[in-house]
Amino acid sequence: MLRDGDLENRTMNVFTILELVKMVQRRFKQMDVFTDEAYLGNPLAVVMDGEGLETAAMQHFTNWTNLSECTFLLPPTPQGAAAGADYRVRIFCPGRELPFAGHPTLGTCHAWLESGGSPKGATIIQECGAGLVRIRREGSRLAFAAPPRIKSGPLDECDVEQIARGLRISRAEITAHSWCDNGPNWRAVMLRSAEDVLAIKPELTLLSGLDIGVVGPRAEGDTQFEVRAFFPGNNGMTEDPVTGSLNAALAQWFIEAGLAPERYVAAQGTALARRGRVFVERDDEGNIWIGGHSVTCIDGQVEI
Repeated sequence: MLRDGDLENRTMNVFTILELVKMVQRRFKQMDVFTDEAYLGNPLAVVMDGEGLETAAMQHFTNWTNLSECTFLLPPTPQGAAAGADYRVRIFCPGRELPFAGHPTLGTCHAWLESGGSPKGATIIQECGAGLVRIRREGSRLAFAAPPRIKSGPLDECDVEQIARGLRISRAEITAHSWCDNGPNWRAVMLRSAEDVLAIKPELTLLSGLDIGVVGPRAEGDTQFEVRAFFPGNNGMTEDPVTGSLNAALAQWFIEAGLAPERYVAAQGTALARRGRVFVERDDEGNIWIGGHSVTCIDGQVEI
């Protein structure tokens, strides 16, 4: 709970840091991720040179963009460079920093390559808060190797019941559930069909503070699943257009449990008039790759 003056002090601290940091022109891109057509995926702000910026300044700029995530490219740490990292990225969403997120990983890598980045090896190695993440090129798409889940297995029944209430559905309509925590603390539930997923009208106040993934199988078409994702934002709960981290953990859950084939395509963003497509594949070594296209929508300079 904030004490009297805490909010004012925090605001003053941000302004103080912004005043102390020299405002410089930095290369900036805004990407649209998990789509091959601009403005139909999940937008991402990428500051191509984050060196010299304090954490508070990064968070303040992220909040200003009003996007779900913003990333800041940096050189690898000495430890990361020794392990083969090509670059380091810090990932922010409104109000907090994330150790890992999927669409920022693909969008940042696309921006780095487009700006002349050259990987040391056959795969690109990204250093982030969750460690090292491998990224490979799949024709015109990029794909990242899904990081291990921090927490997996069934949810507590009290969580499932709360999620059902928040989604305004009956408990019986949830056919399966699992922790999908791979940095973001996703709790995921499966409904009977993609149509059921698209029909939900959540009471988001009942899901406050939770990262919720909802998925349902599709009987026919070019995609096998429909996914929706809800998470805490600046103004309560927010629905994410397309979510790489959630889809990565869902793929690990589904394929291990025999709920999905080793290669499939998931749709996300339909409820928000987007057309996100997430390409999932498990390779011969058991690694699960999460792929998608990225499109550059803005390329220029920003003063931070």
